[in-house]
This record gives sequence, C-alpha cells and structure tokens, in this order.
Amino acid sequence: MLSPERTALVLLAAGRSQRFGVYEKLAEPFLGKPLGFHVVTALEDIPFSMRFAVVSGTVLDFAARGYRVVRNPDPSLGQARSLAQGVAAARDAGAQAVLVALADMPRVTAAHVLRLFDASEGADTLVASSDGVKPCPPALFGADWFAALMELKGDQGGRELIQGGHHVVTSPAELVDIDTQADLEALRELRAG
Repeated sequence: MLSPERTALVLLAAGRSQRFGVYEKLAEPFLGKPLGFHVVTALEDIPFSMRFAVVSGTVLDFAARGYRVVRNPDPSLGQARSLAQGVAAARDAGAQAVLVALADMPRVTAAHVLRLFDASEGADTLVASSDGVKPCPPALFGADWFAALMELKGDQGGRELIQGGHHVVTSPAELVDIDTQADLEALRELRAG
C-alpha cells in the first residue's frame, strides 16, 4: 500500500477558467475563503512528503500554504501540460507516488483521499475517485505511471488513464468541479439552503 509520507500532492491550479468569465475563479469567495484554498485546507493534515501547486497567473499565494510553486507559462496547452509539470517536479524530488487534485473542487475531503490510499497497492497503483458513474480526480498514481502522465497532451489530463484504473466511489456532492459562475452560485445556494 502507498503511504502519504512517500507521496507528493500535485494541486492543479493553472487552468484558464474561460468558462468562468472575467474573474479569477480560484480567488472567488466561498464560505469565507478563496475557492482555491478549500482543497488546500481539507488536505492540510495529510502528511504528504511534499506539496506542489501548478499555477499560472493566480493571485493566490500557495507558497504561504506550504506548497512548492510550479509555474505553467502556457496554460493554453491544456491540463495535461500542468499535470506533466507537477509530476515531473514530484519525480525529481524523489516522490514514489502522486496524488493529483484540482483546486476548483472545493468539497473534496481528507477522508475520501485516505480511502484512495487504502485502495492502493504499490508502484503500479492507479486509483481515481468516482461518483458511481465516471472517474475523476482526486487520483493516486504510483511511480510506474509517471512517464505516461508526463507524455499526456491536451485538455483531458489523465482522464483516459483513470478510466482503466480502480475507482473509489464517493458522494457526487463531494466531487463537484466548479467550471462556471453558475456552478459556484449553485453551490452557494446549496450551502445556504
């Protein structure tokens, strides 16, 4: 089984957020803090060996939250570019696995991430989250997957890879991904109701 102590957390926070509009999505307030810091807070007590935030032009200070910042100079190349940069940084720092999370998924919990570790086996681990229908991040990859992750292209990230992995089902509400202002407003209304 993989352990957090030998795993790097790779937080993808470099998206262009074109569907969100003119505002910086990750800096938008949600429950008293920026949207992009919810997953940071949720996972802060998991003892990852290191934490990387792949960013592009955000005003959020991930370094102040204990992350090594990896800059993606061209987010137009898609999510796969950010993923490859984060995995390369983790590999170069000696990580034996990576837990990939998205900064725009504010309801992810530490309990769910620990269940991903419980389902892991070793260097060939590929465990993703699922709402019972489709797999998605957060996803845990053992070192055997690093080369494949660094070769991905486009905006699908590791989506094709995780289709064939093991899936840990959790509530769809926990896996909400904020893409548009309407998504964020719906989540605010849910919390207010």
